[in-house]
Amino acid sequence: MAVSDVVQAVLFSLFAVLTGALWAITAPTYDYLLVPELQPAAAYPAIFPSSGGSPSFLSLAAQFSAYLVANVVDPAVVLVVLALGAVYLARAVTSPTRVRLESLLPRLVVAIVLANVTVPVAGAILEVAGATYPVVSGFDGGAWQSWANLTGIGGLKFAWDNGILAFVLSFALFSLVLLLALAIAARNAMLAVLLVLLPAFSLLAPIPVLEPLARRSWLLFGELAFLPVVVVIPLELAVGSPSMLVLVAYLAIALGAPSLINVAGGQLGRLGFPSAGGALTGGVERGLAVASVGVSSVTRPLLSAGRSAPRAKAVQSVAQSVAKVPIPFAAPLLAAEGIGRGAEAMFRHVKDARLAIASRRFGGLDPQHPERLSDLR
Repeated sequence: MAVSDVVQAVLFSLFAVLTGALWAITAPTYDYLLVPELQPAAAYPAIFPSSGGSPSFLSLAAQFSAYLVANVVDPAVVLVVLALGAVYLARAVTSPTRVRLESLLPRLVVAIVLANVTVPVAGAILEVAGATYPVVSGFDGGAWQSWANLTGIGGLKFAWDNGILAFVLSFALFSLVLLLALAIAARNAMLAVLLVLLPAFSLLAPIPVLEPLARRSWLLFGELAFLPVVVVIPLELAVGSPSMLVLVAYLAIALGAPSLINVAGGQLGRLGFPSAGGALTGGVERGLAVASVGVSSVTRPLLSAGRSAPRAKAVQSVAQSVAKVPIPFAAPLLAAEGIGRGAEAMFRHVKDARLAIASRRFGGLDPQHPERLSDLR
């Protein structure tokens, strides 16, 4: 068997191990992290749980919001009224804009009322979104809730000619699933934070300079409330994907749901939500980088088999290769380094055996000085 065949078999085994490890991580990440986050009870918990029920992150946020309304927002009403009075006086002296200022008083009344009933209004928005979400997510019996159903006939088919490609696609899928779970977690946290801040932002709405802050905050709250409805649609369409590329595309669209909403005039794309294109590009680039490290882990010892190297230098090379990649790939790459070092030791052993045979044939020459054999030849 030629050396190239051995290297090809070793590389194929390496990428098979890496791809298998990725799929072993991706499936539980989707089934036991993302799917529980997208359950109706988790995505839309009750703001005011029934007696004996466990409190959710929204119930604690509602209590915090009521505390701030009583101790910060209501006392600040006097300051807002004084600020509006100063605006009236300044505009009356500098410019005749009374028509615009006449609407400030009704807006102030609406802002004060809205600041005190923020939690019930936010709860009504969440109830509307929570009533829509189970209908959408229950399509086809909720088949999207299993990673095996999601891959379908588009599951990975590993072969000799697609080892690196399959690994890169698997890394892209892993990146998309993990970032999607992080995006849903960020959505839940932002809902709780907005529930606390909306009363204060609503009170500042009558001030012309700060009016966009209140308007965008309420718009953002509505977008976050309906975000799972948009995210679950690509997941439902991905069930039984005809190819791996289609599956990657559907997951990229699911991750890009905040950007899709932002196209319609929303605010989600400006708040640090992961971009689908960036996640896909990053996953492919990282997959190619890890593939390159995996190839070098096997080929570098084989290429240096003809030269002697100290053992400490070999250990340092292994540590550097393992340190270049994330933790899930450290163990397979460590195994790849072991395979490469083992092949190097085997080639050295074969070389020393051939030199020993040659030394006996040519009169007991020292196998550590093979250059003398050329003199005899």
